[in-house]
Amino acid sequence: MTSRSRLPALLRAASRARAKAYAPYSGFRVGAAVLAGDRIFAAGNVENSAYPLSICAERNAVAMAVAAGHRRIDAVAVVAGKDQPAAPCGGCRQVIAEFSAPRTPVIYAASGGRRVTTDVGSLLPDAFGPEAFRQPAGAGARTMAGVQRAAARVRRTRRGQSP
Repeated sequence: MTSRSRLPALLRAASRARAKAYAPYSGFRVGAAVLAGDRIFAAGNVENSAYPLSICAERNAVAMAVAAGHRRIDAVAVVAGKDQPAAPCGGCRQVIAEFSAPRTPVIYAASGGRRVTTDVGSLLPDAFGPEAFRQPAGAGARTMAGVQRAAARVRRTRRGQSP
């Protein structure tokens, strides 16, 4: 069974998770479900009276999959809003991209039924990911001595000395 064929089941799981979301302040309940290793992990958003401490449903669902040992997300579904579907926020897009390929399907829907189907790469083009830390072949790892020399050059330059 392909990840795209699992999207209806993911939407149902996201919808059930949305019903359990904790959103007493905004009233904006969100449910998300991710497919990882042929298992569905679903969660709702959890608000906090100190708003920055709130956690999005998408990040909760990804965290559940990671806690179960999965490192690859194969599909994502989000249910939020009544008439207008709400796409994952920027932070959630970045977290989803961390564990997904650009062509990983994403569907987000309003509780009223309207849906948008896309993929991770369209939601977050040119995502910053693990490959940004990989060095080109032949670049060699930085040595401690090299790092110390570079730091000394910076200190001399800040004091007005030539590097």
